[in-house]
Amino acid sequence: MDRSTNPATLQALVLRDGTVTTIAPDAVDGYGGTGFVWLHAEGVGHGAPLDLPAHVPDMAASALLAGETRPRCDEIGDAVLINLRGTGANPPPDSDGLVSIRVWVEARRVTSASRHRLAALDKVEAAMRAGRFTDGGDFVAALAQAISTELDPQVARLGDDLDECEAVLDDGDIYEMRRRIARLRSEAIMLRRFVAPDRDALSEMAQLQFEWISKEDRLHLREAADRFARMAEELEAVRERAALLHEQLTDLRAEMVDRRSLAIAVVAFIFLPLTFVTGLLGMNVDGIPFAHERWAFWGVVGFCIAIAVVVMGWFAYRQWLDD
Repeated sequence: MDRSTNPATLQALVLRDGTVTTIAPDAVDGYGGTGFVWLHAEGVGHGAPLDLPAHVPDMAASALLAGETRPRCDEIGDAVLINLRGTGANPPPDSDGLVSIRVWVEARRVTSASRHRLAALDKVEAAMRAGRFTDGGDFVAALAQAISTELDPQVARLGDDLDECEAVLDDGDIYEMRRRIARLRSEAIMLRRFVAPDRDALSEMAQLQFEWISKEDRLHLREAADRFARMAEELEAVRERAALLHEQLTDLRAEMVDRRSLAIAVVAFIFLPLTFVTGLLGMNVDGIPFAHERWAFWGVVGFCIAIAVVVMGWFAYRQWLDD
């Protein structure tokens, strides 16, 4: 099988006796020493071809180098292929802000690949350099904890932003708020697409029966899965609240249009009889009553005012002027 794909930078670390050392990536496949080995390929899909070590099966290699992935967990022989999504350290501007990491997990060796830098990898590397890993179960548990920790504030921010929109619902700019709520709802939908599968993948791995997945590792995996489940529920709540707020904004806009239409109708109704009177008396024909009287102009003005007062009084009696 041709395992070549676009460019990547390779880094191989070995944790032995509490000390981390760097080895050549091409030495990982034939490494026969003790300790835990981690090979990471970053930038997959951007440049020169990349050959994965021969210890990675063809099916797993295809999954590690795939252009599009979704969170999943598959048991293959005595190893596990797990894909997760998390916050990117420097995601491309046209992306959703999440990047994938694909991991081939063996008892004493882990091979991972990503197209873009995952923010959680810094914590995972720090944990390895601190000597906390003894097997693949420790690695995945630490990775899951780091990804969920990085993503949690982003999900909480969506809820906080929606709370702010609810607080200024009656006083804010309706059109600007509709754009903001639509953006929050879109972001919540996008995040939930991957948060829920992350939960499923970790839950499935916690149930695998491998000796190198310890009881403590299973506990950490379930804890991370539970955090992803909580985030998925919160994202669902954000989506539903955003839809409800959008409906309320639509109702507010309709009420505002109705009030303005009523004001226009009231003004038009007041001036309708006045327009009739002034038009009738403004005809340039003989026979208009009191045309040559000195008080005629003010008399017509007073009559128009009286009509306006009567019409306004009738509107007030019918409560048409109430806001």
